[in-house]
Amino acid sequence: MKLYNTRRGILLTEDESTFHTMGVASWDDLLTSEDLQALCQAAMSGPAVAAPADESLLAPVGTQEVWAAGVTYFRSRSARIEESKDAGGGTFYDRVYSAERPELFFKATARRVVAPGGNVRIRSDASWSVPEPELTLVVDPQGKIVGYTIGNDMSSRDIEGENPLYLPQAKVYDGSCAIGPCVLLSHEPLPKSTAIFLTITRESEVVFRGETTLAELKRDPQELVSYLYRDNSFPTGALLMTGTGIVPGDDFTLQSGDIVEITIDAIGTLRNTVAA
Repeated sequence: MKLYNTRRGILLTEDESTFHTMGVASWDDLLTSEDLQALCQAAMSGPAVAAPADESLLAPVGTQEVWAAGVTYFRSRSARIEESKDAGGGTFYDRVYSAERPELFFKATARRVVAPGGNVRIRSDASWSVPEPELTLVVDPQGKIVGYTIGNDMSSRDIEGENPLYLPQAKVYDGSCAIGPCVLLSHEPLPKSTAIFLTITRESEVVFRGETTLAELKRDPQELVSYLYRDNSFPTGALLMTGTGIVPGDDFTLQSGDIVEITIDAIGTLRNTVAA
């Protein structure tokens, strides 16, 4: 089952053709529900409603914080070593990749999250910017993974590469995070064969295409959640991006007007336009 956050409420679907309205007032109420399964069953017994239009979609987030994990794929490790080699960060990221404790960092407040179809941004003081396509975990207040969605962790590689301590500035700014288009409800881990695709189009031409699978994800999603919830409370739950295994080459940077499409098997496609 999938949940869509829309301007006319939260909609539930099993087959992408028949939709039902969830009996909750907000996304916060949904994630703090004591019995999400019962809510879904009640919705399925209700009348069908029209499918949501693309322009009506909202990001599946209420007051939840968005966090992210880094250096969880070998490709990400290699890219960050390369971008930070002149700043002495090479071995730093190599050690993070193999360490017991994962790298976790704050990514966005709800107001910084861009909806499907909206404009993600590149920083005005950055010269090397990329999208990072990521499986994103939807976690309830108790630390239980209740579903999965797609995240775009917009990143300023030149700022982060100048000094690893600049990571917050490279990662956290208005329009730096897009999430959607829906949440796939599942208590079970996604198959390792689940594919992630990234396509970047510029003036109707594909300028980058890449793909990976969850088999390349070094960290277990539940392990990442357990570290995030250590000595941290999330009264309305949280969203956690799990890292990227697709990074465009060092000669690529986003431009205003680029269209970024991230597709994950079984979830759908998150599409956003880049704005300066």
